[in-house]
Order: sequence, then C-alpha cells, then structure tokens
Amino acid sequence: MMKKLVFVLWIMVVLAACKSADDGIVVTPPIAPAEDTAVPPTAPVAPTNTATAVPSTPTPQPTNQPTSTPTITPTPTNTPIPESPVTSINLVPVANGFVKPVYLTHAGDNRLFVVEQDGTIRIIQDGAVLPQPFLNIDPLVGSGGSEQGLLSVAFHPEYGENGRFFVYYTDNNGGTVVARYQVSADDPNQANPDSALILLTLPQPFSNHNGGLLKFGPDGYLYVGLGDGGSANDPLKAGQDTSTLLGKILRLDVDFNESGYAIPADNPFVDDEAARNEIWAYGLRNPWRFSFDRLTGDLYIADVGQNIWEEVDFQPVDSTGGENYGWNIMEGTHCFQADTCDQTGLVLPVVDYQHLEGNCSVTGGYVYRGQQFLSLYGNYFYGDYCSGKIWSLLRQPDGTWINSQVYGRQGLLIPSFGEDVNGELYLLSYGDGVVYQIQP
Repeated sequence: MMKKLVFVLWIMVVLAACKSADDGIVVTPPIAPAEDTAVPPTAPVAPTNTATAVPSTPTPQPTNQPTSTPTITPTPTNTPIPESPVTSINLVPVANGFVKPVYLTHAGDNRLFVVEQDGTIRIIQDGAVLPQPFLNIDPLVGSGGSEQGLLSVAFHPEYGENGRFFVYYTDNNGGTVVARYQVSADDPNQANPDSALILLTLPQPFSNHNGGLLKFGPDGYLYVGLGDGGSANDPLKAGQDTSTLLGKILRLDVDFNESGYAIPADNPFVDDEAARNEIWAYGLRNPWRFSFDRLTGDLYIADVGQNIWEEVDFQPVDSTGGENYGWNIMEGTHCFQADTCDQTGLVLPVVDYQHLEGNCSVTGGYVYRGQQFLSLYGNYFYGDYCSGKIWSLLRQPDGTWINSQVYGRQGLLIPSFGEDVNGELYLLSYGDGVVYQIQP
C-alpha cells in the first residue's frame, strides 16, 4: 500500500512539473552591442563612430533566455521615517592621507573604498587606511588633465559571490575606458590586477568633460556617465546627438555577456536605427556625479554647467528612459547662447544655481537613508567643488522642492560625496585628502 501511495505521489509531481514548464514565461533578453562588421537581425544598426565593445570575437548571444541580471530591492521600513528640510550639517573627519581622492563607495560590507585620481583604490577598514592599495593601475591611467584619471569604481551587486568590480578611467591617450576586474582569490583586500577585461573604449576629443561615474541601478544594470567631449559650447553638438555616446548616461547589462556587455532590450533607443542603443538619457554636458536613492530608486543627476548655471536633474524610478536634459539648448533652466529657445520635449532641472561667490562646478551627492542621524533622512545633499558650499534638497509630497544651503567653508574642494553600506554619507576633500562623515 505504501509503495502504491509513493508511486501516485511521484506521478503527481511529474505532472505538476510538466505543467509548470508549459506555463513558463519567456523574458526578452538584452540585445548584444552591434559589431562593426555585422548587424544582428534582432537589433537596429548601432553607429560605431564613437565607441567599440571589446573583445573583437564576442561570444554568440542566445535569443530565448532571460538575463541573469539581479534586481536590487530597497529594504522597506515598517514605519515611515519623517522627512524634514535640513538647515545645517557638520563634517567630521574619519580618515586622511589620501592623494587627490575623487570617489568613495562600498562593496556590500563595512569597508570604504576611496579612489585616487592617479590610479589607485585604497581601503578604509575599521577606521584605518590599509597600507597596500586594493588596486593600482597607475601605468594604465592618464591623469594629466584636471578631469582625467581613475574616476570611479562600482562593485557588482553580487560582489560577495562573484568578486567582480568595474572601473572608469582615462588612458594614456586621453580616451575613456570601462573595465572589469576580479578580487584576488587569496586576499579580499587585494584585487587581481591581471584580471582586467575591457568592456568599452571611447576616444575623447578634448581632455575635459569626461563624466566618469559608474553606478549600478536598482534594476541591476550598470549606468555610465559621459560628458559631451569637452571644450566650450559643445562644439561637437554631442549633447543633442543620439548617434554618439558623448553627453549621455548609458545603461548596460554586464551579466548577460561574459566577454563584454549587452544592451537591455527595454533601453529607450533600441528601435532607433540612427541612435546608439546603449543610451539611457541625453542632453548632458558633464554628469560628473549622479546617484540612485537607495530607498525609492529615483535618480539624481548633477550636471556641470558652463558660463553661469549649475544644475541638478531628477529622474523618477518609474521612468522608461530617453529623457533629454537640454544641453546645449539650455544651461540649467535658462536658454544657452540665445534669448529664446525651443524647450519642447526637454526635462529641466529641479534646481540650479549661479556662478556667484566662488561657485564653479556642481558635485552631486546622495539622499540620506542611514539610521545614525534621522534628522537628515530623505534629504539629498550636493555641493560646489570650488566654493565649499553644500546644499540639501528635499522633495515634497506635492512634487515641489525645498533647497537650502547647509554648509560652507572656503578652501574646501569637493570632488565627490560617498555612501556606505548602511546609507551613511561622506564627503571627500580633494586638496588635503581628508574623508569626512556628514553629521547633523
């Protein structure tokens, strides 16, 4: 009797498995980047005059399997934390001794990783700066220009399992490089310098406006910020030209293709034969620093201005991409080089400020989502590189914004803010190499 019952149960399990397979959902995979010599039948032609995907012998891409890209889901709180405008902050030193620090982030644990412009990444662990760099690629990095160098690092959302991280730097010819590296198998505080895989290269016509930030979004894709190519007034008209990657934020799938990257199938320009499929947003001059709200998924983009205006743009989490943020038709909320301009289809910034009293270049920060200082909760902090001023920006339920200056110190050069694994916020001082924590 028992054997008969086991046999019946086995038959039921087999039938259930068959039904589950029949009812399965097929997910549209990302589209592999177009090659110079071949056009995939399922993808539009991607112009190749500005960038190349590496390696030259890509792995054939399947057409009927879903991407393995993870999805990052913000951890909800049971009781909403009140959000009120911040009126002042303090900067408390936590580490020093860095040489031209330009970025700070975490790898999913309590360590802080500080990027130095000349080509090194250093670790702050348990309040101390480790003597050996995590990564040193100084020979590969060209940092002669003030906006060139090793500019950021992004750790894979599953870094604890796969040990992968990505860097953005300018090479010795001034071109942009996005490369993937692997942590050492023997030491979690050492990267394997021989593990480099170059994913993207892009010639830069001038030494400035390189963008330089890599950031994983809440969708698990890698976002890449690129400036308009440099010089003044956007001479290449790159901001409004979707056939070039310059002046854009890109959205890439770095998991689907082991030997490179793929283009997510829902990127906004995948059906436009005249546009680069990698593009997520355009009309940007130099998106030096941007960030995702770790709770809501909203995107804040600080775009460096030119003559008069600096700006912060906002993209809600439910955006499907394709926003045109206006450069070089607009500078901030103002017409650029004209008394009037056609603003049809443009997304204007939520805040801008003038080059007065020493202001020169906006540095984007983060929305505070930590637990140490709840009076800061929900405020987005950003600063000005030259004047040492810091502002808080808080979105109201009706969609309006409250913007307040909360700090100022002459001589403080602000290249970047930073966020740790717990949502606490930091600020880098470029001139004296100090890392500060933002506190009330």
